[in-house]
Amino acid sequence: MIGSGRVGSAVALELKAAGWDVTVIDEREEALGRLGEHWTGEFLVGHGMDLQLLREAGIEDADAVVVATDGDNSNIIIAQVAQKRFAVKTVLVRLLDPARAQFYAERGLDTVCPTITAIDALTSSVLETAAKVEA
Repeated sequence: MIGSGRVGSAVALELKAAGWDVTVIDEREEALGRLGEHWTGEFLVGHGMDLQLLREAGIEDADAVVVATDGDNSNIIIAQVAQKRFAVKTVLVRLLDPARAQFYAERGLDTVCPTITAIDALTSSVLETAAKVEA
């Protein structure tokens, strides 16, 4: 797991609870606090683009890598490195920009775009609510 903000830490905790061996990388040591005092996984401080740090985290044997830092550009690069350089079979990348998410999805990255999810959910809710009011 690269990035331990609100999203990354929640994903790490859920994967750990599901029995996965989880290593989290974040640039800020304070991000460990989001994982709670009972965190039993690994936590490394540094940048997800640091190849030596990725190796230390076990990327060469990883079943999956989830990239969810707060920067789309960093996320794209880290995901591509995991996918192409280290041949990780399951690489998921969070991208906030819908155009970028579509562009990179078309080129083989598994992307998750919460912005698209929010747009879809809000539009659907407005249409459903309006239909109920009109009925």
